[in-house]
Formats: sequence, structure tokens, C-alpha cells
Amino acid sequence: MEKFEGPLDELWKMPNLPNIKNLTWDWWWWIVMWPSKKYPDRSEQLMILWSTKETPAILVNNKPWIAAAKPNSNEENLVTLPGMTCGWYYDGERMYEPLVFKNERIVSISSQHEDWKTDSSSGGAVITLTDQLLSTGLTDDKKKFWIRLESDENAVENGAPQKFEIEMRPWNAALSKARRSFQKYQKNLGYDIIRIHGCKAEGKYDNEVIEGSAYLQKVRVQAPTIPWYWGFLHFSDGSYIDWFIPHISPLAFSSSDKSWQMKDFLEISLSKAALFHDAERQRTEKFKKLKLKKSKSNYLIEKNDEKEILPRFEIEMWNGRTMIVLTLDAISRAYWSFDQPTRGGMISHLCYNEYPLKVAGIAIQDEIGIRTIKHWDWIHGNAEHSWGILH
Repeated sequence: MEKFEGPLDELWKMPNLPNIKNLTWDWWWWIVMWPSKKYPDRSEQLMILWSTKETPAILVNNKPWIAAAKPNSNEENLVTLPGMTCGWYYDGERMYEPLVFKNERIVSISSQHEDWKTDSSSGGAVITLTDQLLSTGLTDDKKKFWIRLESDENAVENGAPQKFEIEMRPWNAALSKARRSFQKYQKNLGYDIIRIHGCKAEGKYDNEVIEGSAYLQKVRVQAPTIPWYWGFLHFSDGSYIDWFIPHISPLAFSSSDKSWQMKDFLEISLSKAALFHDAERQRTEKFKKLKLKKSKSNYLIEKNDEKEILPRFEIEMWNGRTMIVLTLDAISRAYWSFDQPTRGGMISHLCYNEYPLKVAGIAIQDEIGIRTIKHWDWIHGNAEHSWGILH
């Protein structure tokens, strides 16, 4: 596969859904993973996102973000947005969080813009309007994406790399075709998501050369955000697994960012879905039957001078042909805390957690046989768990 495929031109446009105050939320989100030299069973990971929200004001990690203006542009195929650019970097041992935290306007431009000077309709870019280099985009020929990132000064002073330059190229047809999910409900509630499940990634940061994989999603959500589990794995042979379980629990009413709260004792799933792109069998399988158990792992980190136990996720998924059992240990944590004024003077809260994963165990059984962790050279992944309700 030489070129990316799918509705790539939609990556640079705003969805055709009217904005809803306090609910409309847009973002472009990349995560890049590559083997850790120091810890062979772990990966280094880089996350960066460009985001905007339809809200008069919101606190992000206790820092105010004021939406000075709604999306606007006087030019065709270009839109400017009040936004934030945020990111983190995990080096296989230490989390640099935030790596980037910029409260600056962003611009999304399509290759159809008159100044791009090309006949391509698929290329484009998202750029933070600041002297600091923060951009992502797709070339006109659809052969590669790029990420250009300069770290915040404070992060560099604390030991983070100064600059990342990464290019993403197609991996295989199952992973590198952009896929769109769109759903509109009453009163303009809904979502519009474009995903590229996997790309090959190569580049450098400072003097280090990297080679790994990457995942991209562009999302609009027009609904209150409720708790969810989500995560994905990339395999050395080009296979891919993800899972998604939105749910209701007492943690939906939490205003704390601490893990292992007293309210963390009951979960009622609203839906369950998982996906397996099996490169070896050359097929894609979907799952509606899932079980997820979260428990305390043997891994600890220190945050705010306190030791914190990281979670272990034990996941089972099965259909009429294949059963997959995963044991995944979080080995670090990055989180984003949101506090948004809402109706009646109340404050709604969301804690969004991202966990670099170490695969402690995996078994995939189908009609041909059983595959375990030794079947692949490496497996890299990331998991999310959120709580609270932002509305």
C-alpha cells in the first residue's frame, strides 16, 4: 500500500453539525509508539492533540481557557479556531506531562485552498498559530503524514526532548485506510469520527532515530461525555486490536482526579465493541461480547509526592469463531482534568486518563489454533479510562 485511502479530505473540514453550547468538542489526536531501548517489553510514546470546544470558558488542568471566538474564516478551505495544543511524552520510564500546553488559536487548511497550489483534494494541515513549531498534515500525494513538534521550554528544562520530527506512511490496507463513523440524533446530538487505525512511523527527536507505529483520529462529539474505557494495540506483523466500553458508574459523579476512589465500585456498560484486524489470517473480526476487569497492578508512579498504583486491565472478547484474552498493565499515566461551568451555576468535571501499556499476556484462539505473546516481536498499546460527566 503506497498511499493512504478513504475520506482524507474530511480531515481538514469542520463537520456538518450545528454547534451546541457546552457540548460541541473537536480534536485531532495522534499517538506514536516505538520500542524502548532501555526496556524491550515497553514502548516510548508521544501524544499530541489540537482541540477546540464550544464553551465560554473551561479549566484544563486548572488553567483557564477562554473561547475568544467561534470558528471563523473569510477564506474557502481554511478555518481558524480558538483552541489548545497539548501533548505528553513517555520515554519508557518517565512521563513528561505536559510536553506541550499551548492556549493559542489553530488553523486547519485544505490543499484545496488557493495558496496551496495543487490539484490534490486530500492534503491539508493543522497548525498552531504560535512561534513554536506545532503542526501535522498530509502531503498532496497522500503518501505520508507528518508531525512537527517543539516542546515547551519548561518540559525541556525538566529533561524532555526539544524537538520531534516524525513521518507516517501506510502500513497495510486494513489499518491505513481512513474510516468514518457518523451518527446524528435528535436536537443535533451525535458524533463524527475519522480514524486511521495504524501507520508506520519513522523520524527523530534530538539525536535519536525512531521507528514504530502511529494512530490518528479526528473527532467531533456533540453530547455529554460519560465514563468510558477505550484502548488499542499495534502488533509487529501489522495486526490491530481495539475495544470501547462506555458505561455509567458512581465515578460519573466524581470531581476528583485521584485513582482508586471510594466511588470506583460499580459499572454498568451502555455498549460494548471491539475490533481485530488480523494480518496473519487476512481478515477483520468484530466483537460485541466483551468483559473488562480493572484491578491494581504491581506498577507504581509518583504524582504530587504521592505514590499511585497503576491499573491492570484484563479483557476478554469473543464471537462465533475467535476468542481473545488480554492482560495489560499500565506502566505510566497522563491525565487531563476539565472543569466546565454549566447550568444553575454548577461545575461539571471530567478526568481523562491515558495509560501506556505493557502486555503481560495475550492469547488468541480461533479455528486454526492458539497464538500467544511469543508469536510477535512486539506489541505496543495505550488505554484510556475516563470518569465524570462534562456537559
